[in-house]
Amino acid sequence: MSDEMIAPDGVLAAPAVHEGWEFAGWGQSERITDLDTTVPLERLDQGHKHTLGKWSSTAICGNDITSSVLYVSALCIGAAGVLAPVALLVVAGVLFLFRKVYAEVGGALPLNGGTYTLLLNTTNKKVAAAAAALTLLSYIATAVISAGDAMHYAHNLFGGLNIFWATVGLLGFFAFLNLIGISESAKVALAIFIFHIVTLTILAVAAGIYVAMHPEQLGQNFQVPSSEGFLHALFFGFAAAMLGISGFESSANFIEEQKPGVFPLTLRNMWIAVAIFNPLMAFLALGSLPLGEFHDGGPTDLLAQMGDISVGGFFKTWISIDAVLVLSGAVLTSYVGVTGLVRRMALDRCLPRVLLAKNKIRDTNHWIILGFFALCCSILVSTSGDVEVLAGVYTISFLCVMSLFAIGNMLLKKKRSRLPTTVRASWLGVTVALAAVLAGLIGNIVKDPKYVEVFGIYFVAAILVIAVMFLRIDLMKLLLFVSTSVLEKVRAVNSWVNSRVRRKIDEINSLTVVYFTKGDSLPMLNRAALYVLQNEHTTRLKVVHVYEDEAGIPAELAEHLSTIDHLYPQLRIDFVAVRGTFGPDIIESLSQRLDVPKNYMFIATPGDRFPHSIDDLGGVRLIL
Repeated sequence: MSDEMIAPDGVLAAPAVHEGWEFAGWGQSERITDLDTTVPLERLDQGHKHTLGKWSSTAICGNDITSSVLYVSALCIGAAGVLAPVALLVVAGVLFLFRKVYAEVGGALPLNGGTYTLLLNTTNKKVAAAAAALTLLSYIATAVISAGDAMHYAHNLFGGLNIFWATVGLLGFFAFLNLIGISESAKVALAIFIFHIVTLTILAVAAGIYVAMHPEQLGQNFQVPSSEGFLHALFFGFAAAMLGISGFESSANFIEEQKPGVFPLTLRNMWIAVAIFNPLMAFLALGSLPLGEFHDGGPTDLLAQMGDISVGGFFKTWISIDAVLVLSGAVLTSYVGVTGLVRRMALDRCLPRVLLAKNKIRDTNHWIILGFFALCCSILVSTSGDVEVLAGVYTISFLCVMSLFAIGNMLLKKKRSRLPTTVRASWLGVTVALAAVLAGLIGNIVKDPKYVEVFGIYFVAAILVIAVMFLRIDLMKLLLFVSTSVLEKVRAVNSWVNSRVRRKIDEINSLTVVYFTKGDSLPMLNRAALYVLQNEHTTRLKVVHVYEDEAGIPAELAEHLSTIDHLYPQLRIDFVAVRGTFGPDIIESLSQRLDVPKNYMFIATPGDRFPHSIDDLGGVRLIL
């Protein structure tokens, strides 16, 4: 049965709710006729639109993707051997397919956010948030591996440099720059990009001349037999080479800042750079260094060594400077990119809104920047700065993002086909691109499951934070339910304990003690009452006076006992007058009559004329 009810007038009543405060109230009608439509347009999370041209935009994302040439050649040769250039060419072919995939989405949804925005508009918020978590992890790995490789190249400039702590220092330096408000400049990015492309071009020419003049090293490497076979080497080389296109998605993250028509051009320019330099550098590296130098992902400063071999020490220094600059630019890109993504997710309430807080001095999001720095340092420590492990984590997260973008493109075709776009990717092209990325993902996972372990820890941590944000209402309701249930249980237990304890206290206090008094001295009676209060667990005291003649009962005894009874409300004092002669017989009879053990019968110290021995009294206690 539906939770909705029909009200007497025939309209739908409020759905059934568990608590009164869950009812949001009845809706109402409203008509607005004086809306001011001349107010200036405010954008969600950025104030500039369509300001970047073709080369500035290419430089910002190009520094990210072309920096991969500094380390991907060594990683690919380590996995594929002499087939590394082929593997990198295959990757360039996959990237060619992704040009249209990204261009179609960018034309239909020209909004910042990349995969997150695409899935937010084609699936649901939860799927988009999961994709954003992968993007965040990709940014972390980008920053760490770029900073680490930058410091490996910087080691050529400063021989005594501690690479691990220098990497931490570089990450901290860019965190500081972002905290004080220095962000990525398109002009600086363009200068770095031009310098980097010029450096790569000179290196390619110089290394090409060297290999042509000294072809023996290339020949020796091609004669080294493959221990695993052609297909095995090509597959795992392809998986490692997929790292070479990381950063291709970065242009989609700032598409709103690009002038109309620029976005497809940035995709084309990035593809050209990757298709030329990545396979070429791998081929020239095989002609410059023995194949044995590429085990375990090394050398980490491959291009600097190639410059040293082909030109000399001066060019090695030049390449090292270029590497430090362009890799540092990639670190800065990560900080800027993650700040924008986290801000958007916080605005969409996928992450805590406290992350939107800005410091009053520099107007920067300090919690995002410091949190990102802490995460980068933690993954650096957990992997001990191992470039190959970092590259594996980076590749897995990046390929997951690429896979989701291809899936998002398919969903866009199916669900949002009426959206206008200037480019259309064929279903076959998108399917092949997705299959290639998934193959690369599988290859990286199979190559070393350790990558998945490190990746999984950080991805699960990110997902848990996001899950808490999505489930916070349900979690709060659960907390209310648990607290109510616990309190009810506590009340029940407390009631049971209370009754049991009270019964036990009453049982203990129900024991009556007897004090035999000879006279009516108020101080003596008071001392007897105080003794009972201080030494016995009881609330009942019977004061007994044994008399032979009623005229001998002290006249003020009852009145004094009433006074003491009022002084000590926690002690009930009864007066009992017993006819007889005080002695063992009276004590025994009264013990049985009152059901009071003789050791709970008290007397004051008798005088020397007392006719009985203390031991004859059966255990009566002397208290005064």
